[in-house]
Amino acid sequence: MGLTPRLWAKVGRAWQSPTLRNLFYLYAVQAANYLFPLVTLPYLARVLGPEGFGKLALAQALSQYLYIVLEYGFSLSATREVARWRDRPEALQSILGGVLGARALLSLPAAGIALLALYLFPPLQGESGLIWGGFLLALGISLSPVWFFQGMERMGAVALMEFFVRLLATLGVFFLVRSPAQVAWPLYLQALASLAVGFVGLAWAASWVGLRWPRFGEAWTWLKRGFGLFFFRAVVSLYTTANVLLVGLFLPPAQVALYAGAEKLTKALIPMWEPFNRLFLPRFSHLLEKSPREATWLAQRVGGMMLLLGLAAAGVLTYASPLLVRLLLGPGYEGAVPLMRILAWLLPLVALSNFLGIQWMLAQKMDRPFNAIIFAAGLLNVALALLVVPRYGALGMAWVVVLSEAWVTGAVLAYLWWRGRLPWRPYEG
Repeated sequence: MGLTPRLWAKVGRAWQSPTLRNLFYLYAVQAANYLFPLVTLPYLARVLGPEGFGKLALAQALSQYLYIVLEYGFSLSATREVARWRDRPEALQSILGGVLGARALLSLPAAGIALLALYLFPPLQGESGLIWGGFLLALGISLSPVWFFQGMERMGAVALMEFFVRLLATLGVFFLVRSPAQVAWPLYLQALASLAVGFVGLAWAASWVGLRWPRFGEAWTWLKRGFGLFFFRAVVSLYTTANVLLVGLFLPPAQVALYAGAEKLTKALIPMWEPFNRLFLPRFSHLLEKSPREATWLAQRVGGMMLLLGLAAAGVLTYASPLLVRLLLGPGYEGAVPLMRILAWLLPLVALSNFLGIQWMLAQKMDRPFNAIIFAAGLLNVALALLVVPRYGALGMAWVVVLSEAWVTGAVLAYLWWRGRLPWRPYEG
């Protein structure tokens, strides 16, 4: 049997694993939600111009924040309950109805935040089309029952449907958006795709377990149950998603465009650490119980490799930023180059904070101190931005983001040193 047939045989056997299949489908959904908007970035930056692109970027950041409110951590808490009760249709019906009811309640404060943004952000004043486009996009993404099918370990059809519908929305951007006057169209095209996937997915879930009108008591129970995860994600967003919004509080649309463009290009590389987190968090958790010395040995190598990769990526990004800005953003965005060169320092810092925090601290069940560090970073980011951005503009915001991430890395290092749990020191449990 040749090499190629043996390889295909191994792939076929691996594909029989529900876990591996679902991982593949989850990455397909991730690609649909993340990569497709990135593909349209060069086109929209040129067609809309810096001012229009800045307004769109601000509305997209608002939409991401509204999604945090509407999602409320149900992708983890509800998925866990569906997996637990997957053989009980009546329990699944209650979970589905309760989560939908909770999201219906959450849509009220989300709409209120959207209305407030219409008056809070100067670049969006009078731009009601952008505001409500962002709200509909957040609502559409939150409507998707991917969490239900993930808990049932039957992700295939809904993930592929989400992928191809978002592909159509992306193609719609290229074919339909032709001028700065159509600045809100990308939001509505993506919202339409999200709503279509959501309604079809809900109809399919209801065909399995039935669907009844949500009860207030069940919805309120789900809100209380998911508050911890929601709070953590909201805090993390204070120094991630909130950055474009903080810039939009003080700067005109063209400056928002420069910062948003630089951030999108830089942070496109940050998801490369997620496979490390998925792979080594459970591995370290196991080794720290069974073989602490082996855990220390592996941690030293994983940490060193992630740091070197982060430094190399930062170096490449710093050197190539003029070319990347010219190719991906186009004329008028030259001011994004110095911003990218500052934000490039995020790559080694995020590598270290992911390794030391997510992989090493959480493997040792240090959830509470890690959450406290993240909370402090969010508050620090907002406080510094309010002080620095009005005076130093987008350049100041870039330095604030880097300093906030440096705080996370430094605080995690200090805590591990204090506890005697640094990964390059002998650890005996």
